Amino acid sequence: MYLLLTDVLACPRCGPEFGLILLADRIDDRRVIEGRMGCANCREQYPVHGGVLDVRAAAGAEAPASPSPDAVPADPEAATRLAALLGLADARGTVLVAGPGAALAGGVSDLVEELEVAAMAPAWEGGEEQAGVSRIAWAGGRLPFRDRTLRGVAFTGGAEDGLLAEGLRVLQPGARIVVERAAPGTADRLSALGAQVMLDQEGTVVARAVGEPVQLRLNAVR
Repeated sequence: MYLLLTDVLACPRCGPEFGLILLADRIDDRRVIEGRMGCANCREQYPVHGGVLDVRAAAGAEAPASPSPDAVPADPEAATRLAALLGLADARGTVLVAGPGAALAGGVSDLVEELEVAAMAPAWEGGEEQAGVSRIAWAGGRLPFRDRTLRGVAFTGGAEDGLLAEGLRVLQPGARIVVERAAPGTADRLSALGAQVMLDQEGTVVARAVGEPVQLRLNAVR
């Protein structure tokens, strides 16, 4: 997990106004390998093991809910397509890729030099720490990020209404949300939440958060 990702993380149990405090046991080359993230409000601690931040306790989950995306070979063309849908040319900061497409995080990060990709899935088994990719084990509920901090959000396995609202909450103004394997009506639901729908085609929906884009140099140096 990238050290500076801690600037945008929030307690998924208490909400986005409650940031997490890093208690590191091992940091290598600005990557947190072992340690924990603690919430000063609820006193919950979320472990970091092997570079993976585990926030599943906030949803009452401990066991993996599905196989790790590590087992799925990354498709370079799929990564390029996802980066294009997210509008990441010359982007800086952090983008979230959640669901089956979390396996594409490395490919997306390789395409954009100053981008950190938070790859979120129910489980991460094995795998090595990779520059530009922060792995998070997540089992549903609130997204563990502060409001309006992410440069893009991609839900690659569909998203229900609550998750769509969460995705828009964490987006910077003008940034994009991508939903792949989208259920019918997803575009209408995003529009009702205030987003500007840009694409609704063959199970892929792209929408833009209201406001003018903001560039944050969170990941200026990896």
